[in-house]
Amino acid sequence: MIDNTYKWYPIYTRSRAEKKTAEALTKRNITSYLPLKKVLKQWSDRKKVIEEPLLKSYLFIHISSKEYNEVLMTYGVTRFIYFSGKIASIPDKQLEDLRLLLANGTDLELIDYNISPGEKVLIKAGPFKGIIAELVSLKNKKSIVLRLENIGYSILINTSMAFIEPME
Repeated sequence: MIDNTYKWYPIYTRSRAEKKTAEALTKRNITSYLPLKKVLKQWSDRKKVIEEPLLKSYLFIHISSKEYNEVLMTYGVTRFIYFSGKIASIPDKQLEDLRLLLANGTDLELIDYNISPGEKVLIKAGPFKGIIAELVSLKNKKSIVLRLENIGYSILINTSMAFIEPME
């Protein structure tokens, strides 16, 4: 049975082909989201701020299950990401939170290992207001983590502990 509901799915791309893959998907009228971060690069003669993918070789697409094959035939797409034996999907709220974090322009630290679950918190003020995250203790510092569970990444958020409140 084909599911016609649209969901966000993470896909894996060829190495260093995230931007070209996003363009190729757009040409096929497939909605994609490539989270980018600004990085200061230095060459021998100059410094330049460039945008590079936050998650290397990952791209998010918004499709229904009937478009799986079209996505796989797109330039640069290697495969879908699987979680527990089926194609992983990302909740809309997690993608909205990721967009909010990146739109803020602050430095984010990406960690590709799993952090043990902690207390869920709501950020009630500041630039990350409205994000539901987890409070963890990392290196004896308290940090807030936005967990992208289905692809195994977490994002450390640097915000004041005065801006958070526990979820009930």
